[in-house]
Amino acid sequence: MAIPEIAPVSPIASALVTLLLIVWMLRAQDRLPLDVPNPRSLHVRPVPRSGGIAMMVGVFSGFAMLQTPLVVVLPAAALVALSHFDDVHGLPISVRLGAQSAAAAGFAVGALPAIALPLLVLIVIGILWMTNLYNFMDGSDGLAGGMTVTGFTFLGAGAWMSGDDVLLIECVTVAAAGAAFLPFNFSPARLFMGDAGSVSIGFLAAVLSLSGWRDGDWPLWFPVAVFSPFIVDATLTLLKRACAGERIWEAHNKHYYQRLVRMGWGHRMTALAEYALMLACGTIALWALREPLALQLCALIGLVALYATLALWADYAWRRRENKSIESA
Repeated sequence: MAIPEIAPVSPIASALVTLLLIVWMLRAQDRLPLDVPNPRSLHVRPVPRSGGIAMMVGVFSGFAMLQTPLVVVLPAAALVALSHFDDVHGLPISVRLGAQSAAAAGFAVGALPAIALPLLVLIVIGILWMTNLYNFMDGSDGLAGGMTVTGFTFLGAGAWMSGDDVLLIECVTVAAAGAAFLPFNFSPARLFMGDAGSVSIGFLAAVLSLSGWRDGDWPLWFPVAVFSPFIVDATLTLLKRACAGERIWEAHNKHYYQRLVRMGWGHRMTALAEYALMLACGTIALWALREPLALQLCALIGLVALYATLALWADYAWRRRENKSIESA
């Protein structure tokens, strides 16, 4: 696919449109839906939660310059609209999952080559999981915004190494919108991404990752490693809750990042620690991308060992905190 002459400007346009819309939103806060604290929240005051709309309008502005295929843009736009309605009015989980499944299936059927039905089903499930886990991980100041900047930047770097200039600019366009949003979302957050942002950004993380895999830019392990700070936390938490017999579809505050905040790290320190993890995982993945298979396996084993160590430490620290609370009660 040829690159339009105006395409290199798309990340700048994405950032500027996002920034202008955020400034307007902050001047009209009384008209925005608020995220009101509840017993599961990590914030203590109502915060506007429409920042994701500004981000996605910025992304779509850049995508228009790139002439990004509609099979990517239309499902993402539909998820923005549906998720914003959910932010404001609330929707049953069946409606949300149904729409997200339709978006995932639409991309898989329309953008990927003819593949066997079992693999197609797995791909749709993977898109659906990435779409939702991004939303699950958007619960602490600066976290999802930081993952957007680092994750899509590393994806773009992988596309650059493979000579895929179109995908490179698409990824940088999303990262640029995240960079414009992040200063307003970093602790103390003045604006939240909301489902309109986290759901649609998670969807784009999945479909752009699959686009690179389809075009031979990278094996599937590469984007998984890049976004592993979100994937591992959300997946481990889900599995632990399922094993404990909990209702996994209900909201909770048991993610590892939530526990760090509750253990006294606070939003700022937790975000900075997560940024360091994101940079480390992205760097390792990018380094291993063009290395022999044996070194790729070593890199992946190293990441597994890193996450196992971090999870064991976090679980141990949480149990100590819980025991101290019981003893002092």
